[in-house]
Amino acid sequence: MAITIDLDAILLELGQFGRYQIRNYCYILVVILMSAVYNTQYIFAAGDVPYRCMVPECESPPLDYEAGAWGTWALPDSGGRCERLQPLGEECAPSSFHTNETKSCQAWVYEHNNTIVSTFDLACKDWMRTLVGSIHVAGVFAALPVTAFISDTYGRRVALVITAVSPALMGVIRAFSSSYVMYLCFEFLDSFVGAGVYSTAFILALEMVGPDKRVLGGNLISSTFAMGQVVTALVAWVVPYWRTYTLVIYAPSVLFIIYYWLVEESVRWLISKGNNKEAARIIFKAAKMNRKKLSPETMRTLTDQPEEKKPVQNESETAEVDSRSILVQVIKSKRIMCRLLVCSFWWITLTFVYYGLSINSVSLAGNSYVNFILTSLVEIPGYCLSVLTLDRFGRKSSTMTAFIVCGLSLVAMPFVPESIPWLATTLNLLGKLCISMAFSSVYIYTGELFPTQARHSLLGACSMAGRIGALVAPQTPLLMAYMEALPYLIFGVMATSAGLLMLLTPETLKAHLPDTIAQAEDMDNKKVSAE
Repeated sequence: MAITIDLDAILLELGQFGRYQIRNYCYILVVILMSAVYNTQYIFAAGDVPYRCMVPECESPPLDYEAGAWGTWALPDSGGRCERLQPLGEECAPSSFHTNETKSCQAWVYEHNNTIVSTFDLACKDWMRTLVGSIHVAGVFAALPVTAFISDTYGRRVALVITAVSPALMGVIRAFSSSYVMYLCFEFLDSFVGAGVYSTAFILALEMVGPDKRVLGGNLISSTFAMGQVVTALVAWVVPYWRTYTLVIYAPSVLFIIYYWLVEESVRWLISKGNNKEAARIIFKAAKMNRKKLSPETMRTLTDQPEEKKPVQNESETAEVDSRSILVQVIKSKRIMCRLLVCSFWWITLTFVYYGLSINSVSLAGNSYVNFILTSLVEIPGYCLSVLTLDRFGRKSSTMTAFIVCGLSLVAMPFVPESIPWLATTLNLLGKLCISMAFSSVYIYTGELFPTQARHSLLGACSMAGRIGALVAPQTPLLMAYMEALPYLIFGVMATSAGLLMLLTPETLKAHLPDTIAQAEDMDNKKVSAE
């Protein structure tokens, strides 16, 4: 029988966020930053490009996007994006074009060739351009359960290295795509092999810090992800051509192979697998690095060899219980299944509202790169709020408040008079701020609700469910054809509902991370006292 190690108690002696944890966090934050780049690069690589119909009768090399004076009689008032005026002859003169009859364009002139729109001639085929984002999300959807299985079975470190290094190969190949179909295929493969890097890094980071530092650690990760989106825009600004841009951001990721030797395995995972010897080695290493001295009792717990257990009357029953797969245990637990369904709805709501607000918000005037940077930076105040509130008011009440305030602000938007546009903008920003706070908080809260044996698998299941929201969000602008305010009303109702569902889950503030199904179930029966 393996000796039981209370890691949370040991972390209090070891230092909840000492030099050892800081060093590992520095490594992990680099991966998190790159994961943001992986997840947002297609916004620029597959971005829209201004274009117009080619008019062979009037064009002269080199082709210029600006039509010149002849555009007033060769192109319709709409600008000639997908249709041009019907030619009556082969000359370029006002009398050579029909004044009100148009024809579909056969070729286009692009303002620049920085994105795949011009490379693969996707003019007037917006669905093909936006499909890139949907394919990316589909790859994420397929990747999460696979990554979770690798993480829970072979270790967090193995999963981290695989998901951090693999995108380098897929991204470099995609940079040399010779067709739109090839680009799509490797976009899917890129997200499939690399999408799990964020959840893997988050779990690895969460399991190495003490209970009082989980919020700080979690929000460092969230803020780093936001900064990664800023880096994405900055690199695209400096290197706008999509092939070069893709090579620049993906090729360096091959260096993450050294993380197999730089980053230690999760001690909590090792203990859950019964590998106490390796767990003890890492704990002693961390204590030395943190300049902490462990108590004699802890030293005995880590160094004593397990004693052979004498047979007992119900040993066969115990063996049978221990041999059950974690999946069967989860399914048979009504509390864990209920918790899983509630958490899944939170995640669907988070991605649906978060991406939906970005898609449906009014575009800021000016430089598109600057606009994207500002939109990304808006998330950081939300993350800071979660740091200030989660440890003070609790995970449950803080996250519930964020959801409900977000919901109410979005439901109120359609009722703002048009004469007060600043108020609508303020409510939209408040909704984005609160949903960002909820996003950061729910990642921490969800991880604390499930046992170590299945934490990554169940967190991955919730995150996978969340991709449903990410897939549906791009379609919400279509709802405006029926009612202009309908998307915001749906966002608001879902956010409010998600907040109210938190009444069904326990508070986890200052609670020990559960290691078994039984411990996770017992959380509903315990009230955590504030200190």
